[in-house]
Amino acid sequence: MTIRILIADDHHVVRRGLVFFLKTQQDLEIIGEAANGRKAVEMAKELKPDIILMDLAMPDMDGIEATKIIKEEVPSIKIMILTSFSDQDHVIPALEAGASGFQLKDIQPDELVLSIKKMVNGENQLHPKATSHLLANLSHGSNPKKSLLDELTKRELDVIKEIAKGKSNKEIAASLYITEKTVKTHVSNLLGKLELADRTQAALFAVKNKLVE
Repeated sequence: MTIRILIADDHHVVRRGLVFFLKTQQDLEIIGEAANGRKAVEMAKELKPDIILMDLAMPDMDGIEATKIIKEEVPSIKIMILTSFSDQDHVIPALEAGASGFQLKDIQPDELVLSIKKMVNGENQLHPKATSHLLANLSHGSNPKKSLLDELTKRELDVIKEIAKGKSNKEIAASLYITEKTVKTHVSNLLGKLELADRTQAALFAVKNKLVE
């Protein structure tokens, strides 16, 4: 399967560098480039890429606003934030807007490719700094889905706690002494019960409901 990618970044050199490198990789196709958030929204609706590499600080419309609009209008598109900012004021709003991944621009090229492929296959990909901010963000806001926690089995609770720590299915399987296939089943079940779209939303849910310390 070829993964179709849209790159949104206002720095021409960064965009060109990403295009040049990703074009050398098997199973990856660059289908468009956007220099600002507004253009990214237009191109997302027109081209319907599998994944967008989205910068945060862009003119006309920033990456967070663009992410929010794209996820509302074409929810199937995965969005990976690729930025220089790792502070909480950028990480949390980006994830709440609907991004499934958050990586810093100093990521190793091969690691970026792996993250893209994992995200398209349904795994959230958070940089360790992003994960630490997520865990630190114990929101004091309302918890409208708190009652839904009662519907989760003990094992599903264990799995969602591990998701909130940024662990992959393989790592969760090792921690809980179960198979990866079983982990995938639990993840699918808990997302359905909590009415959540993906693992990133599950991680935010776990943090907001103080399932992690």
